[in-house]
Amino acid sequence: MSEFEFLRSFAVGQYLPTGSLIHRLDPRARLLAGSLLLVTLAVTRQWLGVIVGLGVVLVGLALARIPLRYALRSLLTPLPFIVLLALIQLFFSFHDPAAVPVWTLGPVRVYATGIGAAALLTLRFMALILLLSLWTFCLSSSELVRGLEALFRPLKALGLPTQDLVLAVQTTLHFMPLLAREAERIAKAQASRGAEWGTGRGGLLRRARQMLPILLPLFLTALQRAETLALAMEARGYRGRGRTSLMELRWRWADSVALAAALVLAPAILWI
Repeated sequence: MSEFEFLRSFAVGQYLPTGSLIHRLDPRARLLAGSLLLVTLAVTRQWLGVIVGLGVVLVGLALARIPLRYALRSLLTPLPFIVLLALIQLFFSFHDPAAVPVWTLGPVRVYATGIGAAALLTLRFMALILLLSLWTFCLSSSELVRGLEALFRPLKALGLPTQDLVLAVQTTLHFMPLLAREAERIAKAQASRGAEWGTGRGGLLRRARQMLPILLPLFLTALQRAETLALAMEARGYRGRGRTSLMELRWRWADSVALAAALVLAPAILWI
């Protein structure tokens, strides 16, 4: 039954209160530093920059006292999709017309540029997923809401619905484990009706092929849940208006140091 246990390998969205230095930082500092590193890893084009960014994430996991083996579990669920995207990059990436293929099998040709693009995409996605996992490991839902409300407070003067935006982020994180559980249910239902699951060989390619029939019902289920949630909120008279908080956020020198470190690391990764 381990073939169907998506929720067990889904680490993103789970808060681990280890009491580390990162956990004691102000939520605004964690949000700003994490967002800065996230954007940097997404836009950097150089191999060395992505590798340095991945190293920074691993150091963050160590400082947060998160076991590396537990953090790597967050890569298991999206791994088939990463492999699928890497294969697309491998066979369809742009290359020099005069380049010599590294490997040829009939009409299929693999070039060095395709191998590099596929490897870089895989490494980038691994770094991004681990960074998102670190973010959720160190940031509870209540801290996330208070931090976002404090950061978006200046936007209220422009008439923007900041409360609705914070609620959307919180709801997204809440529904991610539910989607993993729904994927388990769909996979078990398809297997009970004769679909091949967990049999044969093929490794990651077989796993990616088996995940494709799950996407459509999972997408429809997510839409149904979103519609049900919207109707329930409307029936209860929800209005995204200003709310007060019992706990006040206080910025300390450690928060300034953490944010300054992120401000130094992000340009350094891009420059590398």
